[in-house]
Amino acid sequence: MQIYADVTGRPIKISRSAQTCALGAAIAGAVVAGGKAGGYDNYADAQKAMTGLKARIFEPEPKAQEIYRKLYQLYLKLHDAFGTQNADGICTE
Repeated sequence: MQIYADVTGRPIKISRSAQTCALGAAIAGAVVAGGKAGGYDNYADAQKAMTGLKARIFEPEPKAQEIYRKLYQLYLKLHDAFGTQNADGICTE
């Protein structure tokens, strides 16, 4: 998660559920059931009641973020060099 935060430059928050796909299905089921049957009448209410976040937040680290930015610039050059014909004279037939 730290790498994601560093690459994107954004804080990463983690769901408290280890089974987020199953939780999504449960939320949908609760909405389909509806409030009268013990579920929820809309997704916003179901999500608010059924989901949450872990306390730990992964904050981007500026030094690592700069390294990933430089690596991405290198990746773009390599992509163009190998992905296009005669890119800056690098690829030849």
